[in-house]
Amino acid sequence: MDLNKLFKAMVIAVPLFALGACSSTSDSETESSSSTSSSQTSGQSGEYANGGVETGGVAPVLSPVEQQRLKEQELRRENIIYFDFDRSEVQTKNAEILQAHGNYLVENPNVRVLIEGHADERGTPEYNIALGERRAKAIAKYLQSMGVQPSQMSFVSYGEEKPLDFSRTESGFAKNRRGVLVY
Repeated sequence: MDLNKLFKAMVIAVPLFALGACSSTSDSETESSSSTSSSQTSGQSGEYANGGVETGGVAPVLSPVEQQRLKEQELRRENIIYFDFDRSEVQTKNAEILQAHGNYLVENPNVRVLIEGHADERGTPEYNIALGERRAKAIAKYLQSMGVQPSQMSFVSYGEEKPLDFSRTESGFAKNRRGVLVY
């Protein structure tokens, strides 16, 4: 066996604390070495830290009310409601998102929301403005049915004027057929 390989294997296998036993080390070097060693040890996790005992915090147990509040908070991050081609009906797949926004608005009567209506570029500009308005009003009507006050909502239609996707593909058109809740 090659002596260099054997020496390297031995050096890697020798624990750090064995180096601290050298009698030629001064007291200040020993203190520095031991503090470095202990800081490295304390930074470890899992089975090597704390004498081989795994430690960690327990996730807090949330009440059902708190779980629902966190879920709705996450759902409110989604503020775009998509529509089918040439349609202005709110789809059932958007119910959870609108429920979260509606609950928030009911609980916070001083908060106002602007609802933007958008359309893809197919159709005349006049038609798309009207379609965007119908989409915004459909969202407002949905929220109002949940108890949101009409005074908390306003709407505007941009028609085809503010597309999200300029690709002129079916998926691009789908992204542009939307209503947006802006707080």
